Amino acid sequence: MNQLIEYGFDPVYYENELNDAPAGAVPARVVSVHRGRFGVVSDAGEGFAQLKASAYRDERAADYPTVGDFVLLRPVNGGDGQIIATLPRRSLFARSDGFGPRGVQAVAANVDFAFIVSSLNRDFNLRRLERYLSQTLESGATPVILLTKADLCDDVSRYLREAEEIAQGAAVHALSAHTGAGLEALAPYVKPGMTLALLGMSGVGKSSLLNALAGADVMRVNETRAVDSAKGRHTTTHRQLIRLPGGALVIDTPGMREFGLWDAESGVTEAFDDIEALAAACRFSDCRHEREPGCAVRAALESGALEEGRFQNYLALRKQARATAYLKRKRQGKG
Repeated sequence: MNQLIEYGFDPVYYENELNDAPAGAVPARVVSVHRGRFGVVSDAGEGFAQLKASAYRDERAADYPTVGDFVLLRPVNGGDGQIIATLPRRSLFARSDGFGPRGVQAVAANVDFAFIVSSLNRDFNLRRLERYLSQTLESGATPVILLTKADLCDDVSRYLREAEEIAQGAAVHALSAHTGAGLEALAPYVKPGMTLALLGMSGVGKSSLLNALAGADVMRVNETRAVDSAKGRHTTTHRQLIRLPGGALVIDTPGMREFGLWDAESGVTEAFDDIEALAAACRFSDCRHEREPGCAVRAALESGALEEGRFQNYLALRKQARATAYLKRKRQGKG
């Protein structure tokens, strides 16, 4: 099982599942997701697999395998193997999938550290960072905020300070994939067997960062347009897990402007625990933080201790998280 262990598999953690596995089934990890087909790695090597339809007939869409998942695989000589079960996840990124029958889409599983990437240019957006931070905290992964393109920024310290103020204890690093400055700070995360995820909008430098960490051009990066140094482009079209030369594993996802929060109420609470603490100090337990007397939140807004933009983002994310949680309960017949 040495090869799979190099891909982050912990046989002790999955001891019960392995003991109960059907005859002929072996553990594997999903390293890429295509339409109806999965790239997998097991101790037998790399290959492809498809779902065994009967095994997933009654499963929720969120239980379908995604990149990073560990699964039980039944190999097939000369063809695609069959995935017969998704093993328990240590962490999961998921997003709401509109209001259709699927309901929720699993995006990446078993991530140890999530690199929330934002470039140091006019695309820098604290509200967007808060959104990614909330989703990461809900997923179970550890968030790390990375501010890229530091070589093109004249006031890095200001951006670092602003990001640290909303990071809720998450580490924040400024770096340049182009010059290599700041990359040494990522050494504690980029270790053999550790799984990382790159989150952020297209053009923030995720592919350049991945290439810098790998020491090779593993992801093609289109040239930034000369007329607009803020707009980089990369060519990621599907989710995939890449093993770096040093042994760390990186899940790269297509640039997503927003996660639709799914079951993220606790993530919102954790990402905005300063506001939650203020709300707990309000005179009335059902305070809406509008005109009620004794509102600690309004007092903080009026004194400048709480930024209006952060508060409005909190309200919006909390509303969306509650709405999607309600939708999930309705789909499960609990509403």
